[in-house]
Amino acid sequence: MTLDVRPFGDGDIESAGRLLAARHVEHRRHEALLDPVFEDAEAATAEVAAVWSSEGSSGAVALRDGTPVGYLLGAPKPDATWGANVWVEAAGVAVADAETARDLYLVAAARWVDEGRTAHYALVPSHDTALVDAFFRLAFGLQHVHGVREPMTEFVNPTVRRACHDDVPTLVELDFALLNHQAGSPVFASAVGFTREEAHADAEESIDSADYEIFVAERDGQVVGGSVGCALTKSSAHKGLARPDDAGFLGFAAVLPEARGTGAGRAVGEAVLGWAGEAGYRSVVTDWRVTNLLSSRAWPALGFRPSFFRLHRLVGH
Repeated sequence: MTLDVRPFGDGDIESAGRLLAARHVEHRRHEALLDPVFEDAEAATAEVAAVWSSEGSSGAVALRDGTPVGYLLGAPKPDATWGANVWVEAAGVAVADAETARDLYLVAAARWVDEGRTAHYALVPSHDTALVDAFFRLAFGLQHVHGVREPMTEFVNPTVRRACHDDVPTLVELDFALLNHQAGSPVFASAVGFTREEAHADAEESIDSADYEIFVAERDGQVVGGSVGCALTKSSAHKGLARPDDAGFLGFAAVLPEARGTGAGRAVGEAVLGWAGEAGYRSVVTDWRVTNLLSSRAWPALGFRPSFFRLHRLVGH
């Protein structure tokens, strides 16, 4: 049967929505905590339409003997941190057969590179090994993981407490400890920096905010680690199909270098899981760089299951 791949257009939104809904049905068979609303074709179509309406969006659709069997949509982010980029977000790809993704990329990426956008990112369901492999065979690699798990029903740890304003100086140190760790080997993450004054003001404000729960872990009377919990709706990185139903968010966790390996990281992570259970959330989400050896081992060990993979390719190198 003949596969026809052409640029995506307005008339392809509805059929793409049906493909996306079918993908999400299968995804939820592997991870039931994902939001069931997107199993509905109308809701999935709205997500495709939102991606298509993004500034600078473009992509491709594949038809086999006239029947749509896949689509790929990407759009740039204005944040210079990501380079001259195109992002395939959680609603940006669905295929009846994984190999079709490679044909879609053939068409879509030609335009992206012609536009000078050579940093390509794709958020794909982690359970779909065939689709992940198809992207790997397009020179993508695994950069980042979104993880989800159920909250804890109870949490008791005498070394952990809620943060107070006296903890702000150490919370600032924890901000920079994480920033420096992410900048070093083997992560080498680029990030927009912040000043100590900005970190101090942010910590003071967050402690007073009802939107955030901040926990600290102590060893020998000294604060050595911290974590932040909040509603997942506070995170712009987790949206649409990548936002599980009724979720809390482990948005930050760090331990001072000299206290790593003492269990402080697990303790502050469990504190957020316990808080989420008390708050009545159905699930808890976090995310991590796979090149961060600490978090990529700590969070799976704490029970977080991958839900989405962020894949990355830098063209021309």
